[in-house]
Amino acid sequence: MLGFLAPTPTPGRAAAILRQIFGELTASVSFRLWDGQEVRVGPGAPVCTAVIKSPETFLDLIRDPSPYNFAEAYVHSRIDFEGDLFQAMDVANAVENIRVTPGQKLKILLSLWKR
Repeated sequence: MLGFLAPTPTPGRAAAILRQIFGELTASVSFRLWDGQEVRVGPGAPVCTAVIKSPETFLDLIRDPSPYNFAEAYVHSRIDFEGDLFQAMDVANAVENIRVTPGQKLKILLSLWKR
């Protein structure tokens, strides 16, 4: 109903948010954004790449960055995964430990409206 109020993230802002949320992962992964930009997080070479196909998908994933939401987006073809999916399970296990507080979510949301 109030969709016009939803922010549209730029790829640069999305990259910064991905680094902020996933930067402390103990497993390595990369994200490829809708414009082709690649964002690597974690130590070492990424074991897989999550291809985020649209800004709307990015917003949905960032609202709740859980393995369940990534799996749901994959099932609905809103993201793709490239690389070793068995090793990606290590990434999923690491993502399970990510906790984004309401304060962090608010800060991220407000950052999306910055120009």
